[in-house]
Amino acid sequence: MVLGIGATEPLWAASEIASTAVHPLWMTPFWLLLTMIAVAPFVHREWWEHNYPPVAVGLGLLVAVYYAVGLRETGRLWHTLEEYISFIALVGSLYIVTGGVWVHIEKRATPLVNTAVLLVGSVLSNLVGTTGASVLLIRSYLRINRGRVRGYHIVFFIFVVGNVSGLLTPVGDPPLFLGYLKGIPFFWPLKSLWPIWGTSVAILLTLFYFIDRKTPLSDEATEAPGKKIWIEGGINFLFLGVILVSLFQPTPFREISLIVSAAAGYKLSKKEILERNGFNFLPIKEVAILFFGIFMTMIPTLDWLESNAAGLGLSTVNQFFWITGLLSATLDNAPTYLTFLSAAFGLHHLNMDAAGDVALFVKEHALYLKAVSAGAVLFGAVTYIGNAPNFLVKTIAEQSGVEVPTFLGYMKYSMAVLIPLFLLIGFLFFI
Repeated sequence: MVLGIGATEPLWAASEIASTAVHPLWMTPFWLLLTMIAVAPFVHREWWEHNYPPVAVGLGLLVAVYYAVGLRETGRLWHTLEEYISFIALVGSLYIVTGGVWVHIEKRATPLVNTAVLLVGSVLSNLVGTTGASVLLIRSYLRINRGRVRGYHIVFFIFVVGNVSGLLTPVGDPPLFLGYLKGIPFFWPLKSLWPIWGTSVAILLTLFYFIDRKTPLSDEATEAPGKKIWIEGGINFLFLGVILVSLFQPTPFREISLIVSAAAGYKLSKKEILERNGFNFLPIKEVAILFFGIFMTMIPTLDWLESNAAGLGLSTVNQFFWITGLLSATLDNAPTYLTFLSAAFGLHHLNMDAAGDVALFVKEHALYLKAVSAGAVLFGAVTYIGNAPNFLVKTIAEQSGVEVPTFLGYMKYSMAVLIPLFLLIGFLFFI
């Protein structure tokens, strides 16, 4: 979900922060916020749209007061605040910079064309991250499907481009970048995870293609002579490159670079491109407010997991795949990845912070590394809050006038499509 990198290690490197003894009751604010996000728009959408800021911020501050006053753990709060700043700086800069890029596809939306767009996104996600690829492609994807957009169009876009595709490089998804910083070779995901990536992408694209064939073609989108695909706003690709390079910088230089890139990209973007894209700051505002609440309220749950991971009785590879995945679906997948990767190291009497042990683990126990990596990345697609691109794509689509599945409506798709897929992945690769 997050990408925050400290001077030499990620800001969210949980092993660098002492475990906090937290009462399980204080996990309630997180699950209450999650329930509100899922249910409130369905019960009373207008009320939620006006009141989600005080609800999210209020629950977040409640936990902050508990840690600051009750536990006197102000360091833990600053740590989380740094995570949040890194997260919103990265997501915000990608959203703003790509908002000045016009990707136009002058093609009639057919199942084959749509599947091709998702396939391109599945490759692009490993080069510019799942957030970058999602924001770059979602508007053109919606445009070519105008008049025939259905809920599954949004859902499968999030499944493929926003999550599953980022499995091949450390740039693709934050947990893999965390592993790279811990000493796992940069090209290890590409060499080791491509069968899981290929199987997942192929099944999802095939399923999407046959579902999309049942939706009538729209008369609103017609092909025109001349160029079928063109891109405007090339200057913003320069700032996109700066953003990617910034990921390897220490804090606070990374955040400064991200903010400067966003400001420059917005300033130099052509106004007509921003208007054509329907660009405004409402989607990133909603993401910023809700994820502030999520970051703060999930502190007790993450601390409890860190303190109790060794006592969960995990031993098999498939168990590591599922526990990492299920918790990554609602929690920050970066510290979840770190927590259970550390548990896997401990299972083999190795230390994740020792370079020699990391090399030995990669060589002799790579299956556990595959399980934790795949679980953290793949399961981010299960809920809207499982990964940053999910909620951003949802909000952009809503701002474009598309009727998007509710939180629970989205999970109906993920339960029907992703859980059987992950059962297959677990059977093929981790049993």
